[in-house]
Amino acid sequence: MASHHRPRTARAKYGEELRLRRTAAGLTQEALSEQIVCSPTLISHFEAGRRLPSPDDAQRIDRALDTDGFFARWLEDLDTKFVDHFAAVAELEQQATEIRQFGLTLVPGLLQTDNYARALFRAYRPNHRREDLDREVVIRTERSHVLDGPSSPVVWTLLDEAVLHRRIGGPAVMAEQLRSIADLADTGRIRLHIVPFAVGAHALLQSLVTLLSFADSAPVAYVEGFKTGHLMDDPALVRASHTAYSLSLGDALSQGESLALVRVTAEEHEHDQQ
Repeated sequence: MASHHRPRTARAKYGEELRLRRTAAGLTQEALSEQIVCSPTLISHFEAGRRLPSPDDAQRIDRALDTDGFFARWLEDLDTKFVDHFAAVAELEQQATEIRQFGLTLVPGLLQTDNYARALFRAYRPNHRREDLDREVVIRTERSHVLDGPSSPVVWTLLDEAVLHRRIGGPAVMAEQLRSIADLADTGRIRLHIVPFAVGAHALLQSLVTLLSFADSAPVAYVEGFKTGHLMDDPALVRASHTAYSLSLGDALSQGESLALVRVTAEEHEHDQQ
C-alpha cells in the first residue's frame, strides 16, 4: 500500500511534501485553499502531483504554512521540456485512467508519427534546425508510451474528417500516419470515431479538446489554441466539455465505419503519391 503513494515524479514529490507540511500545520485542504484563495480541488491536484502551483500560489502556500520560501524555491527547479501551457497536461496524461481526445484539424499529439510531428514542427518554425526538430519530435512521440502496457488508460479518439485530408508532410507521411491510427484502433489500444463532413456543424467545431479522468481525483478538460492552452478543473466547465464531446460523438460514424474511412483515405493519399 505504501508503494502506491510513493512519489514517482518531481511533481509528485512536491505534492507529497505539500501534503505532509499541510498536515503538520493542522490544516485541511479546504482550510489551506481558503488562505491561498483557490478551490480545494486545486489543492488536491497539487498534492497528487497532477498540477503545479503558479509562482504566486507557491508564495501564498509558503506564507500559509510558514515554510520560509521553500515551495516557491523548489517550484523554480521543476523545469519541464514541454511549453508552459502544456506541461501540466503532459503529466496528467501519464496518470489518467481515461483520455478522451478530439482533433479538429490535426492528429492529436499522443498519436502522431515521427514524420507527421516533424512536418508540423517544420511548419511552426520560420528557421528550423535539424537538431531542434529532432529534439521536438522525440519529446512529442515519447508521449505515446502511455498507450503501452497493462495499466494504459482507456483512450477515446474522436477526429473531424478534416484531419484525414489535410496533407501534413505530403501524401506518403499522411498514409503512414492514418495507417498508424487505424492499427491502434484495430488492436484495441484506442477507440476511434470520425465526425464526417456530411454532419456539418457539431458541438466541438471550435477547438481541440482533451478530457482526462483519474482514479482518485476530479476530472479535468484541456483546450488549446495558437501559443496557448487552458486546463480547466472547474466542475461546471468540465461537465460542459464532456457534454460537447458526447454530442459530437453522437454525430460520429461507428468505429467500424470510421476505421474503414481512415484506411480508404490512407490508400487515396498513397495512390496520389504514386
